[in-house]
Amino acid sequence: MSVWGKVIGGAAGFALGGPLGAMMGVMAGNIYDKKRKMSSTHQGIPNQQKQYQEISSQEKQHIFALSVITLTAKLAKADGVVTQDEIEVFKEKFKIPPDEEEQVRKIFNEAQKTVYGFESIAQQVGDLFQDSHEVLEEILNNLFYVAEADGKISESEINFLKTVSSIFKFDENTFQRIYQARLNDKESDPYKVLGVKRTDNDETIKKAWIKLTKEHHPDNLVAKGMPPEFIKQATKETSSINTAYDKINKQRKVN
Repeated sequence: MSVWGKVIGGAAGFALGGPLGAMMGVMAGNIYDKKRKMSSTHQGIPNQQKQYQEISSQEKQHIFALSVITLTAKLAKADGVVTQDEIEVFKEKFKIPPDEEEQVRKIFNEAQKTVYGFESIAQQVGDLFQDSHEVLEEILNNLFYVAEADGKISESEINFLKTVSSIFKFDENTFQRIYQARLNDKESDPYKVLGVKRTDNDETIKKAWIKLTKEHHPDNLVAKGMPPEFIKQATKETSSINTAYDKINKQRKVN
């Protein structure tokens, strides 16, 4: 069974509160009700985050998948219309097996109905993965993919993505880096893909490239909680990073 078939039960051992926990309570017959607690703080660290640091990589993967479903469902409503293209690209993109489509669709529909706004959901996701910014980048990267499903990204969708990026505590440079990495080679700005300036020297650019390739290496992402089902998209991003670095070196005639 893939991660999709375990989203509800797979994270049962984690006392997930907040909007995600509330939605899971509805989906799983309120099995979370006894476990859910509103996060309190101890020495400035939310209890939920302290617990999250102690759970297994597999449980993190279930929460990652739940986060993507929920935010994608909210994104699909950003422009007021949920298109079949967005639903189909979600199924294709995330390799959902036919026998698990119904459960994912139920979670997707419940996420659209929940009274929680996408901002509060993004805040919880950002808190959960606050020590794994590269995982948050991959969530935003996947949201871009779904937004592009109908051939264009609307202004309301861009605003949605920028708001999520801000809640994840990404600056404009990081948002542009993720956005530029999604464009084709002719349209993208290689310096923005690497998050560097045109005035930076070769060594600075090389260090930025090495850092990004290490952070977005599949093994690192899986270890930090990204399900294997999402690796294909992460690999595309790594390819864009390498292409950008090669383009800069060619322009600068660096061997």
